[in-house]
Amino acid sequence: QVQLVESGGGLVQAGDSLRLSCAASGRSFSSYSMGWFRQAPGKEREFVAAITRSGRSTNTADSVKGRFTISRDNAKNTVYLQMNSLKPEDTANYYCAASSVGIYGSSPRGYDYWGQGTQVTVSS
Repeated sequence: QVQLVESGGGLVQAGDSLRLSCAASGRSFSSYSMGWFRQAPGKEREFVAAITRSGRSTNTADSVKGRFTISRDNAKNTVYLQMNSLKPEDTANYYCAASSVGIYGSSPRGYDYWGQGTQVTVSS
């Protein structure tokens, strides 16, 4: 099993940047591919980005491509989401997730473990 704790959310203005972190505890962080999802009030959970176990490959949603970057540090058991040029429509609760089967797709069903989320609010 793996436990996930997100941090780094907050209230920012449009155009600002934030870096989210997701710290993992438990066994063998490097054996999990990792993803970031977000959910705004009244909306379904939406894929943001994912990264393979090694970190060599990533998958990013079109809605954030060119603005958001996922990365990981297996020595620190942490995955990051660097968010630049934030927009009000990026406002949501952001969750990290871990996949034991190593996929890095966009479906939440491929992920076994989830954090509690960190709120990001972007004002206009």
